[in-house]
Amino acid sequence: QVQLVESGGGLVQAGGSLRLSCAASGRTFSIYALGWFRQAPGKEREFVATISRTGSSTYYADSVKGRFTISRDNAKNTVPLQMNSLTPEDTAVYYCAATRSLFDSYINNRAGSYDYWGQGTQVTVSS
Repeated sequence: QVQLVESGGGLVQAGGSLRLSCAASGRTFSIYALGWFRQAPGKEREFVATISRTGSSTYYADSVKGRFTISRDNAKNTVPLQMNSLTPEDTAVYYCAATRSLFDSYINNRAGSYDYWGQGTQVTVSS
């Protein structure tokens, strides 16, 4: 199993940038594909980005493509999410999640496929 903790959320003006980080416990971090999701009150949890266990494959939601960048550092057990050109529509609680993977290139954009979740970090973008 793996435990996940998000950090880096806060308040930023439209057009600004923010860097989130997902820190994971355990020595088996490298067997998990990682994903970032977000959720606003009263709305469904939305896929943001995912990265394979080695970092060789990534996938982004159309709404963030070209603005957000997901990466991972398996030596440090972290998965940062760099968010640029933020808009008020990006306001949400951001969650990181992990799913076990047997293949280096495995990625998944379905929330139901992820087994482990962090508690989330709030991102607020003002106009």
